[in-house]
Amino acid sequence: MRNNPLLKCALALLACSNLNAEQPLPGKVSEQSFKVSAEQTISYLFCLPKEFDPSSKKKWPVMLFLHGRGESRGPLSIVAKWGPPRMAQRGDNLPYILIAPQCPAKSRWTDDDQQAGVLKLLDHIASTFPVDTSRIYLTGLSMGGYGTWKMAAENPDRFAAVSPICGRGNLADAAKLIDVPIWVFHGTEDTAVLYRHSDEMVKAIRKAGGKKVRFTTLQHVGHNSWSAAYATPELYQWFNKHKTGSKK
Repeated sequence: MRNNPLLKCALALLACSNLNAEQPLPGKVSEQSFKVSAEQTISYLFCLPKEFDPSSKKKWPVMLFLHGRGESRGPLSIVAKWGPPRMAQRGDNLPYILIAPQCPAKSRWTDDDQQAGVLKLLDHIASTFPVDTSRIYLTGLSMGGYGTWKMAAENPDRFAAVSPICGRGNLADAAKLIDVPIWVFHGTEDTAVLYRHSDEMVKAIRKAGGKKVRFTTLQHVGHNSWSAAYATPELYQWFNKHKTGSKK
């Protein structure tokens, strides 16, 4: 990484939201926090791509990850237990600016204040770093899958593609999602969030006219369908080919 004033400026802006934050470095997961309001502060894991170079004019896609219920309880580092944060933590080369907020233990990702706060965090990152706002991708597992469905339905033009894993959406939102590229994963033996919830949501979107939804059924898999989902190389290839304004 080059030592240049552009990077220093970006890091300084990020540090303004948390004086005790770790300095974000390319390829390194750091712990950050963002003050949404006097009543709400979001703690989040953050990682810049290994090839991030602020002296370049390149803009980077964003991956926003919403964790499951179990990662609400514990230190912020527990958010890296699964999914893209885990991949970044172990040194995988993710070509995204990764944002992985932690939901408070007494809240859920479907709560209006949590949804609004995460979107403000996303705006903050986009104003601080060279973000390609046409390539913002959203994914989440279990409770984060619920949050992914809701956030996508309420902001269908914000995300280029979304992947809810073993979550549950609101069937009444199906028509809002017909133009959003969606890839759903769910295990048939899931007893925590029943498989039929994803199956019914996919069918509702297709019935409403949606042709951009994919559904991967994981036979004989229980609640942990995310390990297989996030280990699917094609998922990232699929994300990468989508942009807002040209959803194919």
